Amino acid sequence: MRPLILALAFCFATVASAQAQDLQKILQTHADELSKPSRNSVSVVLDDLVASGLPQVTTFLEQWSDKNVWRRDDGMFFIAREKGDDLSLRDVDTRAESTEAKDGFTQLKPNGGVRRVIGTALVQFQLSDPDLARRETAVASIARRPEADQLGPLLASVESETDSALKARKVQLANLLQAIFGDNPQDRIAAINSLSKDTSVEARAVLNQILSVKTGVAMTAPEGNIARLIDPLETPDASYAELVAAGLAPMRTSPETIRAALEANIQGARVGDVPVAQLGTDEARNAAYAKLAESGLVPPLVTAADCDAALAAHVFYAKYDEADPQITDAAEAALSSVEVRVGWAQSVDLALDGLSLASIYFLAAIGLAITFGVMGVINMAHGEFIMMGAYTGYVVQLFVPDYTLSIIIALPLAFAITFGAGVAMERLVIRHLYHRPLETLLATFGISIALQQLAKNIFGTQARPLTSPEWLDGALVFSDVIQISYIRIAIFVLAGIFLALILFVLKRTRLGLEVRAVTQNPGMAASMGINPDRINMMTFGLGSGIAGIAGVAIGLYAKVTSEMGADYIVQSFMTVVVGGVGNVWGTLAGASMIGFLQKGIEWLNPSNTLAAQTYMILFIILFIQFRPKGIVALKGRAAAD
Repeated sequence: MRPLILALAFCFATVASAQAQDLQKILQTHADELSKPSRNSVSVVLDDLVASGLPQVTTFLEQWSDKNVWRRDDGMFFIAREKGDDLSLRDVDTRAESTEAKDGFTQLKPNGGVRRVIGTALVQFQLSDPDLARRETAVASIARRPEADQLGPLLASVESETDSALKARKVQLANLLQAIFGDNPQDRIAAINSLSKDTSVEARAVLNQILSVKTGVAMTAPEGNIARLIDPLETPDASYAELVAAGLAPMRTSPETIRAALEANIQGARVGDVPVAQLGTDEARNAAYAKLAESGLVPPLVTAADCDAALAAHVFYAKYDEADPQITDAAEAALSSVEVRVGWAQSVDLALDGLSLASIYFLAAIGLAITFGVMGVINMAHGEFIMMGAYTGYVVQLFVPDYTLSIIIALPLAFAITFGAGVAMERLVIRHLYHRPLETLLATFGISIALQQLAKNIFGTQARPLTSPEWLDGALVFSDVIQISYIRIAIFVLAGIFLALILFVLKRTRLGLEVRAVTQNPGMAASMGINPDRINMMTFGLGSGIAGIAGVAIGLYAKVTSEMGADYIVQSFMTVVVGGVGNVWGTLAGASMIGFLQKGIEWLNPSNTLAAQTYMILFIILFIQFRPKGIVALKGRAAAD
């Protein structure tokens, strides 16, 4: 048995050794085509390489495309890297490495056209490569440069694909290629019909490619797949220029041409038997030019009437590049369905953007709604409390490099810092200015400027990063049209949590009961043992603390600078006023209205954000004229004021 086993092993080794040398043999067969390749000759080499199915072909094609294949003077091919005056060689079959002098080798340098052909062949191997990254690269390469001969290998690789996501991508890409390059019209139509539910940019590009047209003009309507007939009178000048370019009509005689011809043919104060003194009108100049044309001195006169007659005598059309009308009809129907779906998807995406912006405005304005509604104080420094919260998050991240943990620490810390700052501001300034709104506005405006300058002195004028955790990177993608970033989703969730907490505090706690009592009737609340002064202080601190937390959330989405509060103070006041002063639900309604309105105006006028904000302010001014107490009017002191 032992001699038999050794003999079998020797046979297997011999066969394996022979197979290992197969690639070099194929290369030797096509040595001339490899040394001086062209787009036509290289296809023969590639066909043999692809048919061989050898695993080392993939590496060889990659290296050949990258100009790393060298031929030795004896005709042998190697994969090589330059190393000074030597070459670091690798055998194309055995991968054995060696080093030789560069003088005895010639580098193969395929041009760009040949490399594209090589890339197409290489994709066929990469589609079924054991390495997932190579397969993904191959699919991405097909998506960038789709060609007809890629359809077969792509379809063949679908069944053996083990990665579910990549398999779905292969099926989608094969569907797109089938729609363009399929041999059977029924298969193409089926692929096109399947694209009617695909809102991706690729699908729309494929359908538009199938429906591409070329315009033309002829004496009679041509045969073929005509997309539409064109009315030349819609653009008469361009249509007549097309006639001239097609050689179907002479160039129109312009007034400048007529004048130059008349000046060149003046003889004895006359032009074509017409006195020069009588050439003061267009009709006279045209008549003189016509006589010159009859004499053969100038080209024939082509008037506007002649142009109109020529336009009427010809047929202008747009003809599909695709010859089969069934295919273009299917593509038209599919594209129409896709456009409807894209329209709905854009509406959903716009609604998500509006909801996201409304969440940001709600977070920025809810603290102001509490202080303004309960105390009637116009706090122009509210934006600076937002700024303080954002900078708190930045400072925490300097000491806590774990971004998730730093955000968890920053939220309560920002509340504590801005709560304390709000209480200090109320005790030192606001309490002395109650019922004096103008002085309150000026004082808080001055405080806001001072806080901005203080932030500049501490942190500088450059924007500081407030980095979000990795799990907030990227976006939730529903389709090529509908997507929303995870940060915006987090802000929306945070806004919902705050709404629930504030409603709980106001409706279910003693502090909330006292706040509502002071809001509705401070005199009666005082007679019942509630200290309005203390409630005002706590309310102002609570509103400021909420602004600090909002600053951390907004800082994850926007830039953190000393002026960031100014970007939200106007919207915050508009949110409070439009929604209804001192009402949580009113603030939510106001934020929703302003957020959706701003996004809607920006969608109508995307190139000018400043104009969109201006239109929004004008709309809100008109809205307040008809509903001065806001969407949700408050009962009690604020309503009476």
